[in-house]
Amino acid sequence: MKRRLFKDRKDGRRIDHLSGMGQIILDLKPKRCDSYVFINQEMDLTTLTEYIEKKKENGEELTFFHAFVTAIGKTFYNRPKLNYFVANRHLYEHNDIVVSFVDKVAFDDYSEEMMIMIPILPNDNIYTISKRIKEKVKAIRDNSAKKEGANSAIDILGRLPNIIRVPLVGIFKWLDRKGHLPNSLIKDNLYYSSIIVSNLGSIHCGAIHHNITDFGSCSSLATMGEIKDEEKIIDGKKVILKICDFGINFDERVADGYYFAKSIKLIQYLFLHPEELESDVSEKIDVPLK
Repeated sequence: MKRRLFKDRKDGRRIDHLSGMGQIILDLKPKRCDSYVFINQEMDLTTLTEYIEKKKENGEELTFFHAFVTAIGKTFYNRPKLNYFVANRHLYEHNDIVVSFVDKVAFDDYSEEMMIMIPILPNDNIYTISKRIKEKVKAIRDNSAKKEGANSAIDILGRLPNIIRVPLVGIFKWLDRKGHLPNSLIKDNLYYSSIIVSNLGSIHCGAIHHNITDFGSCSSLATMGEIKDEEKIIDGKKVILKICDFGINFDERVADGYYFAKSIKLIQYLFLHPEELESDVSEKIDVPLK
């Protein structure tokens, strides 16, 4: 058995085949918040809309957000560099693919929020992912979800006085950088997911670009806005399409712009061919992404 030269973290496997440029950029840009590229992408959801409406007629409650999460999961399996992250000037790959988001107990200004983690397993599809999301959200809305991990720790830590809380947070940040943060603070912590997502269309808001902290191992964040009818010219003819804006942040240290651009095109392909979302997310898609 070949011995690995570099040490892994408990939350990721060390990537040890970096080019000189790949390593130097980690030294030049040690902070994640200084390394983001922001992409605003207009997506055609016309075919996906028809697909979801047909499923609802057959009694299957699928949503755009379910399709969004499934498409991201399938893209991460097909484009593995998206699941990389940088920590302490080293490049790692997450052990798992996990999509996270924040959900409110109720839609009001003072409602409590909880972090939700959705693991994407190799044999998952839009049906299994939809079921997992609905179960998690229902538990929160019914107040039956047990607060664990980071959700619980934040409540305790946030109530401490400054003289205790501030140095504690400093210690946690140091442990995070070294890869030794306790599992109790990693569990249900969206900053330790593969990607954070948000459906802003559900509150009639447009897509935004949202920052991510240096804390944790999450390298990307994607938001989807409100779906609107827009007039487009295709082959010289006017057509009405269902258009949605997506705001996407990537850490440019994990891959180059060409890799990201092809990944976004794959997501659009899946929205135009939603039947692909019914197959295993780990299934490779052999489609030219020019």
